[in-house]
Amino acid sequence: MLKEKKTTLFFLATAILMTIYLFWRIFFTLPIHAGIPNLIFGILLILAEVVTTFTTFELFFLKIRSDKIKLEMPEISDTYYPEIDVFIATHNEDIDLLYKTANACTYMEYPDKNKVHIYFCDDTNREEVAELAKKIGIGYLGLSHNKNAKSGNLNNALSHTNSPLIATFDADMIPRRTFLMKTVPFFLLTQFIKEDGKWRLRKDNEKNADEKIGLVQTPQSFYNPDLFQFNLYAENSVPNEQDFFSREVNIMRNSSNSVAYTGSNTVISRQAMEEIGGFPIKTITEDFETSVRIQKAGYMTYATDEVQAAGLSTTTIQSMIKQRTRWARGVIQSIHNTNAIFTSKLPLSTKVSYLSSFLYWWSFFNRMIFILAPIMFALFNFQIVDCELWELFVFWLPAYFFYTLSMRYLSSNIRTHRWSQIIDTILAPYLIIPVFLETIGIRSRKFKVTNKNKDQSEKKLLLYAIPNFIILILSLVAMVSYVYGKYGMALFYSCIILFWLIYNMTALIYGLFFMFGRKSPRKYERIGTEKQVELDLAHKVFHVKTEDLSDDGMSFISEVPIYIPSNKNFNITIKSEYYQAKLIGKLVYVKEKKGKWLYAAQVEAVDETNKSQYLQLIYDNDHSLPKEMDMWSTAYDDITRNIHKRIKRGVYEKRKAPRIRIDRKIYFSCNSWGKVYDFNYDYFTISDFHIDPKKVNSIYDLELSEGKTLRLIETHNRAGHSKKFKFFRIVNLDYLIADGFHPETLVDELKRLN
Repeated sequence: MLKEKKTTLFFLATAILMTIYLFWRIFFTLPIHAGIPNLIFGILLILAEVVTTFTTFELFFLKIRSDKIKLEMPEISDTYYPEIDVFIATHNEDIDLLYKTANACTYMEYPDKNKVHIYFCDDTNREEVAELAKKIGIGYLGLSHNKNAKSGNLNNALSHTNSPLIATFDADMIPRRTFLMKTVPFFLLTQFIKEDGKWRLRKDNEKNADEKIGLVQTPQSFYNPDLFQFNLYAENSVPNEQDFFSREVNIMRNSSNSVAYTGSNTVISRQAMEEIGGFPIKTITEDFETSVRIQKAGYMTYATDEVQAAGLSTTTIQSMIKQRTRWARGVIQSIHNTNAIFTSKLPLSTKVSYLSSFLYWWSFFNRMIFILAPIMFALFNFQIVDCELWELFVFWLPAYFFYTLSMRYLSSNIRTHRWSQIIDTILAPYLIIPVFLETIGIRSRKFKVTNKNKDQSEKKLLLYAIPNFIILILSLVAMVSYVYGKYGMALFYSCIILFWLIYNMTALIYGLFFMFGRKSPRKYERIGTEKQVELDLAHKVFHVKTEDLSDDGMSFISEVPIYIPSNKNFNITIKSEYYQAKLIGKLVYVKEKKGKWLYAAQVEAVDETNKSQYLQLIYDNDHSLPKEMDMWSTAYDDITRNIHKRIKRGVYEKRKAPRIRIDRKIYFSCNSWGKVYDFNYDYFTISDFHIDPKKVNSIYDLELSEGKTLRLIETHNRAGHSKKFKFFRIVNLDYLIADGFHPETLVDELKRLN
């Protein structure tokens, strides 16, 4: 409670300071006598500041009220859980992707699973999708000609089903097993009430229309790094870019009943859908418009903060820009279609939220104004702001300081002000024109499915970098031109302009790094998770833990070096509390990691049942990507990391046996001896080797315990190694293993022989 009051006071102080600052800017700083061009740019800069401040104030207001609008999920008897239809919308996605989503849907928990009806909603009538549905044991609803895009697809599904609730998933969104149990009970709040700590059925006079739920939206989450994380080498320090909206803004909008339906990971009331006439078709963001229409029909839309599904984020710059363009134009379309800002069917707080939603897409125009303003002043002598330096210190500096800190309080460490500016800078050149055209009524009508393939042309990436590159050069020239010949107090009076030039240049450098891209060497994403693994090798069974999993591979950690033949398959059993799968593995590489041993293996399920379970072991998890910013990571850290990673060539592990340091002197049976530097179950590296002059061949026997003999043969010196080392290959390890020898005991054997 004390923290909430402190945050509220901080927001209030920021609002007061920003209001004073804007009042001063509007009435005392316009360059009225500096000419028309200067005045126009000065007005644009003030408008950008006002719009940015308004959208921020709206978030402050929602944040203050957000804790007051939190629904408690009722505890109800199993018999009251209603029937539910699960729609998996598909257009042209790969069968492998569809399999994972549908497979996860079949594992969703429910008191009576006969009440859960799962369907592929396929608007291209693909035979292979129908066959997959039959194979998995779910329904198939086909539709020809992609009529009315995703809305037409879902409306077709609505017409062929009748359950009172509908869950919608995009083709790549994989639900957790708990998804239904964490969402469906909210729809029964009109039937149940909590009394003396227990839930009971409501009486007729206790019905509450305010708790009539139209949809429940869970966060839009992703199991792969988004392009901002991946291209900027920030997948270990920065959350997904969409987390700020899904886990912060949309949750805060519970307080104004303006929660946005994001198209997936959602449960919707059929009654609400029937009242609004189904999914709207005159928009390219049917999801956003659906939520507005449901709210206008008198229903509550509610967003939860617990991730219950995760999907695949866009993996190419081209597809991401197309996706954001569709979102921008679609939101503006839908606000116009529903008259969301001016309708009498929505309360003032909801309309203000939709005004903020509209203005958000103008933030990219604002960002470009903020970047160009200091360039225009420093390079082209535009007088954009008419004031003295001391006035900036009095009015701007306190407001900016509090504003920056307030943004940190606002986002709960999911997003910082700096990263917001970086993202806006990267996207701004590509969204300004579409937003402007849509605003003046030049509409985009075509719905485009987001491409999730990883292929992207390097030439196209360089083309996307051109706007940021040009603006960066202009900023650099402006800075050099502005400070040239200045020293002492003259430099001090230039500090504000220099600050903004350097600040903007930093974001532009991020933009260039982003557009340069980064190659992904893997077909499938690695997802960090710790699971129990049993390795059934020919000589022994080992119990280890996974570090990460993917569709066709895994890595696991062992406390001790294990001998796994690189030319043979081995059996793997992996399990968790809910799932278990048997796999066939083949070693890819092994390396030492923090005193332990990391093994990577290709894997394949032994049959379809185990494949199904293995996919759940991978995806029915809380993803391993960051949920909060690394607040200790500075812009300097990020930029130097990017430079280092881009200069450094990738090193791919090739070792298929653990290289174990021994540093022990050993004696062979032929009166020869040497000091073992290391070995790896295939080779020994020995220094200071002494050989019996009477020995006539290069075979050396090492007597082990229990009468067993390890046979070595001298081999050629390896390139790059000192001539003081000799190399010996083990020639009879497989024979010894067949005779009951455990190769992992070699370390102890060598120590004993010392």
